[in-house]
Amino acid sequence: MSVQVAAPAVELKELGGPRDKGAAAPSRPAEPGLGVAGAPCPLPAPAGEREAAAPGPGCGAERPPVSGCPGLPAAGLPPGAAKVPQASAMKRSDPHHPQHRHRDGGDGGGGGAGREALVSPDGTVTEAPRTVKKIQFADQKQEFNKRPTKIGRRSLSRSISQSSTDSYSSAASYTDSSDDETSPRDKQQKNSKGSSDFCVKNIKQAEFGRREIEIAEQEMPALMALRKRAQGEKPLAGAKIVGCTHITAQTAVLMETLGALGAQCRWAACNIYSTLNEVAAALAESGFPVFAWKGESEDDFWWCIDRCVNVEGWQPNMILDDGGDLTHWIYKKYPNMFKKIKGIVEESVTGVHRLYQLSKAGKLCVPAMNVNDSVTKQKFDNLYCCRESILDGLKRTTDMMFGGKQVVVCGYGEVGKGCCAALKAMGSIVYVTEIDPICALQACMDGFRLVKLNEVIRQVDIVITCTGNKNVVTREHLDRMKNSCIVCNMGHSNTEIDVASLRTPELTWERVRSQVDHVIWPDGKRIVLLAEGRLLNLSCSTVPTFVLSITATTQALALIELYNAPEGRYKQDVYLLPKKMDEYVASLHLPTFDAHLTELTDEQAKYLGLNKNGPFKPNYYRY
Repeated sequence: MSVQVAAPAVELKELGGPRDKGAAAPSRPAEPGLGVAGAPCPLPAPAGEREAAAPGPGCGAERPPVSGCPGLPAAGLPPGAAKVPQASAMKRSDPHHPQHRHRDGGDGGGGGAGREALVSPDGTVTEAPRTVKKIQFADQKQEFNKRPTKIGRRSLSRSISQSSTDSYSSAASYTDSSDDETSPRDKQQKNSKGSSDFCVKNIKQAEFGRREIEIAEQEMPALMALRKRAQGEKPLAGAKIVGCTHITAQTAVLMETLGALGAQCRWAACNIYSTLNEVAAALAESGFPVFAWKGESEDDFWWCIDRCVNVEGWQPNMILDDGGDLTHWIYKKYPNMFKKIKGIVEESVTGVHRLYQLSKAGKLCVPAMNVNDSVTKQKFDNLYCCRESILDGLKRTTDMMFGGKQVVVCGYGEVGKGCCAALKAMGSIVYVTEIDPICALQACMDGFRLVKLNEVIRQVDIVITCTGNKNVVTREHLDRMKNSCIVCNMGHSNTEIDVASLRTPELTWERVRSQVDHVIWPDGKRIVLLAEGRLLNLSCSTVPTFVLSITATTQALALIELYNAPEGRYKQDVYLLPKKMDEYVASLHLPTFDAHLTELTDEQAKYLGLNKNGPFKPNYYRY
């Protein structure tokens, strides 16, 4: 380390390690108490570095330190050097010009020979004066001592900005690469209560997850109101709910609400990419048996579901599913469990299709509630949620600009409507494919061109699927796409894009960033595949918490209804949520907007043939 001293500023070179000699060290103005130049006391190099470092040219075997500042060379002047008469004689037009620099023995710097010399206008060579005081850099020393031996994929901002020292150690564990090397299934973890009935990425992330849950609670007024109103009654006392949904902060608020209403819960993830590891850790720390982490393999996915279901001394009597995988697993592995299960609550298009298939085949042996087709789910979660989250997911993964881009959206249901509206508002040219003539007519009336996928596949910049079907985008379509076309899915299942057909020897997969892959053809053409064809918004971004509050409240009320329904009210079939409950969920969210409902008079209610308190629409009404 070489310290150049020149009043009134100081230049520090090679602090903490070797630097490019061509780069000028930054200057720093003098500060009170730092002496003439404000030069800090450099930290000693680690022992291994001291032993390995070779002395530069002209470097002596020993360098006696200046008293009070170990590590700095002695301040003696070269023999015959005159004292500097005044500060004006020390000024130089270019301190780095070779004609104005003198080092006795070269740039190696040892003892007095390695210090900067000054040339006065009359040609006299002198050494810069030096006044050094002992300085303690506690924060800087602490940072060096804390530096980890394995950096991994940590955020640089954590080490650069130390806003709070108490969060430093926890932040290190939050993104430590060692977590990525070991499967959670191979770890032995316990929460603060000593329980190990969970499997998450890192239980030490619980504090971060708790903060996210607390933020989500502020945007989920209906669930919090339901928790407050029904907590005393405990309408789910005795309920043993096994769930398989996206594990996010919003799901955590739902789970804790179910717990507050008296239920016992065990949970797994319905998507291998959507789990928030810190939220899963917070739930496990709170005592919820959670088996999920982001980036599960297919084997991990089914293993986690099995750990939720197959546990000694505990059997579920309610199912909350998203996609039908949990229901399918129980039917396949533990069919006898349905003897004690009172009902199934399903919230996705894919899962509802599976339930209707079971019902049609006469294999559905318990009542099921179709939350997906409830008004509050269709109109709010599917439409408004996707209208905002589609742009967020695309922007985070591709950094693209939407204006002028040609986009084809496959499917014009509520999800498709939300995606098209958002992209159109951003200036994109949007095409729609649809099989239903009613939805197709809606697309045309909304100003979108209805096409077949084959007609535009060569020219579009983005392909988005949101049908709930399979093989919507086939290998033939993928082969014909233009270079750098972006392909993604907004439907629940990963079956809409034929990703399996891309895993062939002639195609090269290149990971660009998390959830973003280039699939490269032999001729150099590439497509950009997002989340490997899985749900884009929950895999690559986030979704609006307020909208999820509507869906989560609907799920909670459906569980309460099925669990408390008298025997015989619901048969072994698929049911829609009663209209009255839909209206109740909506009413719980109105206070957020300071909204005031108009009330019917007795005369008006009689004229319409309605109850003043609802329901206000018949079941066949289309919103």
